[in-house]
Amino acid sequence: MDIRPFTLALAAAIGLATSAPAQQAPAPAAPQVSTAPAVQASPEERARIETIIRDYLIRNPEVLQEALVELERRQAANEERSRTEALASNRQQLYRAANQVVLGNPQGDVTIVEFFDYNCGFCKRAMAETMDLVRQDQRIRLVLRDFPVLGPGSVEAAQVALALKKQIQGAKYQEFHTRLLGGRGQANRARALEVAREVGADMARLEQDMNAPDIRTELAETARLADLLRINGTPTYVIGDEVVVGAVGAEKLRENITRARAGCARQANVC
Repeated sequence: MDIRPFTLALAAAIGLATSAPAQQAPAPAAPQVSTAPAVQASPEERARIETIIRDYLIRNPEVLQEALVELERRQAANEERSRTEALASNRQQLYRAANQVVLGNPQGDVTIVEFFDYNCGFCKRAMAETMDLVRQDQRIRLVLRDFPVLGPGSVEAAQVALALKKQIQGAKYQEFHTRLLGGRGQANRARALEVAREVGADMARLEQDMNAPDIRTELAETARLADLLRINGTPTYVIGDEVVVGAVGAEKLRENITRARAGCARQANVC
């Protein structure tokens, strides 16, 4: 590891404080604000400080590891704080936006928002468990957020899916979703259109709706929410006040649902 950046940063900080020794001055009669520029350390002093710091870090390399651990802790805390703020200010858009794809019970008391990609292998594996949860707990609303991050084919499949919801809802849409996500091979425009035809879509209308501006707007809105919530992979679930990353399994999702249900009832939140 090149430790020079550490020494430069530390030396710069210390150098500002290690200028010429300060003279003890009598206290002023009234508060005054100095406008004189701060005295900087000379190049020779900075070089000496850098050498001292470098030698110390070489003799005590564990300091660098401790600093990196603390940096990661602070970054994680900042990320969690940002997520909490984003959830608080975007609850309506996440949970109750107009024209959402909702499976399960539309009047359910707790919502799972799933960010997924039709070409995501982990999403495919998690689908059965998610659908089982919805069947077993008839108070769950499942909101599907098409988040196509795995290439052009994923974008094409999402465009077909978002256009299809304009004419098909409920059980028929769930059939389309599970067939496309559970199918083999690449999900793209051709495959998504084939599945839409199988579930009885009006294909002429579907082709027209796919090019509507609101499809691009909805994909952009999902990307915006994902960015605010620091979501960069699929599947990711938003349940209550928590962001759950990855195919974590049904038991973990049940735990999140239980906490969300209790929290929403207690705080009267939008869930």
